[in-house]
Amino acid sequence: MPSLSPAIAEIRLAVRTALADLPAGSTVIVALSGGADSLALAAATAFEAPKLGLRAGSLTVDHGLQDGSDAVAARAARTAAALGLDALIVRVEVGEDGGPEAAARDARYRVLKDAAADAGASAVLLGHTLDDQAETVLLGLARGSGAASLQGMAPVREDDDGLRWVRPLLAVRRETTRACCTASDLEVWDDPHNADQRFARVRVRDRVLPVLEAELGPGIAEALARTAEQLREDAEAFDEMIHETIEDIVEHAEAGISVSVAALAANPAALRNRIIRLVVDSEFGVSLTRLQTLEVARLATDWAGQGPIDLPSCSAARVGGRIVFTAR
Repeated sequence: MPSLSPAIAEIRLAVRTALADLPAGSTVIVALSGGADSLALAAATAFEAPKLGLRAGSLTVDHGLQDGSDAVAARAARTAAALGLDALIVRVEVGEDGGPEAAARDARYRVLKDAAADAGASAVLLGHTLDDQAETVLLGLARGSGAASLQGMAPVREDDDGLRWVRPLLAVRRETTRACCTASDLEVWDDPHNADQRFARVRVRDRVLPVLEAELGPGIAEALARTAEQLREDAEAFDEMIHETIEDIVEHAEAGISVSVAALAANPAALRNRIIRLVVDSEFGVSLTRLQTLEVARLATDWAGQGPIDLPSCSAARVGGRIVFTAR
């Protein structure tokens, strides 16, 4: 018998590992665009899921942003069905908030979440690779983002309702997914947007990473992915410390929430700033910028009688020994 392609073997192992802790009888849905990454993921899932007692399907979202998008979606669904997956196509209307990329992503994730709920699925599988992770970290660095952004994409994220978003291929290179498709005789669709230099991610992929590899040596993408993993570990430790601390220093206030000034001032800056961001996000559902966070922190560490600080959806003011966040 012919030996198994190393690319196929690597991706099957990654998928098998990612699905191993799901209970038998669970349903998983592969987000399938028809590109090499999601096709390789779909093929490996179709092979591995039955061995683990799992049901597997695919969902292809037709964003309608390009001519012939319906034909691309139909071809991806036919391929999924031939692999043995329950294939579904959903057409969506993409808005304009945040630009075309963000709007399309929001629409796609909304549809995936709805489809998972309809199917009673335990997990949605996404085809992001190590290369995608490296690009995400570089973009975060360029924007001056904090550690939360530089953590990149998590291998597993769980919604409040228990739905898992799983990225089995985060340790797999993009060239491996394409080799897997070639070895599996799968016809790949190359999204024209992935070659459009108007998009920052495309410029990072085509220009920035190759220059870094040429000037600094190979292994840049892997190093960036390791950085993201280490930052996630640090963030998990910080989050545990914050949740232990926050129970003792936070109290509900009229139309908002309050935090002890003394406790904030006594904590290191990194922990203090994370507490402030978490409190505002948990209570009001908004994210503070670093500048906004530092201004709030000054109410505890550099108090000179300054008045309330206007923040998204709320305001912060020092009242006695507490900083009070009030809905606006």
